[in-house]
Amino acid sequence: MKNLRARDQRKEAWAPRRRGTQQDNLQSKASAPSTRWKWCMMTRNRHALQGGRFMTAFTHPEAVGMDPAKLEQVTQLFHAQIESGLHPGAGLAVYRYGRLVLDIHGGIADVRDGGGATQPVTSKTMFVLMSSTKPLAAACLYMLKERGQLSWDDPVSTYWPEFGQHGKETVTVRHVLTHRGGFPETPRDLPPRDWPDWGKVTSAMERAQAVYTPGETLAYHPINYGWVIAELVRRIDGRPFNQFLAEELTAPLGMEDTYVGLPKGMEDRVSPMRKMEADADPNGYSSTFSLPVAVHAVVPGAGGVASAGNLARFYAMMERRGSLDGTVVLSSETIEEGVTLQVEGIDQSLGVFAQRSLGMALADERMGRAAGNPLKTFGHGGAGTSIGWADLESGLAVGYITNGFRGTVTNTARLAAVSQAIRDACIS
Repeated sequence: MKNLRARDQRKEAWAPRRRGTQQDNLQSKASAPSTRWKWCMMTRNRHALQGGRFMTAFTHPEAVGMDPAKLEQVTQLFHAQIESGLHPGAGLAVYRYGRLVLDIHGGIADVRDGGGATQPVTSKTMFVLMSSTKPLAAACLYMLKERGQLSWDDPVSTYWPEFGQHGKETVTVRHVLTHRGGFPETPRDLPPRDWPDWGKVTSAMERAQAVYTPGETLAYHPINYGWVIAELVRRIDGRPFNQFLAEELTAPLGMEDTYVGLPKGMEDRVSPMRKMEADADPNGYSSTFSLPVAVHAVVPGAGGVASAGNLARFYAMMERRGSLDGTVVLSSETIEEGVTLQVEGIDQSLGVFAQRSLGMALADERMGRAAGNPLKTFGHGGAGTSIGWADLESGLAVGYITNGFRGTVTNTARLAAVSQAIRDACIS
């Protein structure tokens, strides 16, 4: 009993305190912060309770070299961003060395105009990932490469002959993953209502015209990237992309709240985005990707949905070099190859300096400042909303997703602030 009392005292000493009510424009019930920190060395999570193979232990921060007081500051910052109106709701999860140390959520999930905003964000709330979806697609190609079913420098047309036209004849798998395929423009003749029709999607990719010589120009492909990867997976493996993703990645890792192609009937679990600044979204992404038709379609470049905990879990697997909680997804050699710098320079689509690996962004400002080699930090941001990343040197893996779509300046600032606070909580 003495040991149990001592354990409870240690737990109480670092457990986050519940904060007060938030600003008037957020309903107090919906926006009251909810913190899921629990120190338990061998507590089975919901996967095990449902017959799965997974165990998640909320690890005491000190056990993985993190300062409990500074993690409390991360929690305070997380809720302060909601209270200040940066976004209506959000979720944040942090792993270190494959151990979960933080999983929190807060604010309002149902932010559609009209009617009352009554649904709070929970641990099961799924957010639209935007381009934070892209690494999930890349990981599927990592698997095929590891199994010897493709090579990075194979032309896409080797597997998809109809793709090799209109200047795209020499586009390789590597070019697609590094945004050097030369066909960055999303087809204007493929409106969102047609995205669920896979035949129309692949025909549009076949018709797409290269505007740059393949392999020569770094130019971000916001949507086409994912569609080409998805069709490669289908042609090589035989399964539709969403089935392959579920059977080979999300189900084995226990990522039960992650989809690219949301099943019908689950719309209410997805938090739609709200544009937070008048000029924040000139392309209309926040409205387009909040439509049910967009999240039901297979759009691996931008249309995935996930909880913050699931996004962080994916990066924990990546940081652990391909395995997590006894589940092996990829080899360490494949991970190292996948996250190694391939190209850097001014991105002609974005107008900014970028560093890219095979499907990942490296040393992104939104991931905070690495104490060591910045190129050991990899991941991806989602336009105006989110960031997911891992650092192979610090052992951190993070998923931070909001439902407030902001412009580049304010979005970068809020994501970078949380990422840096997480980094600053590491004491060894």
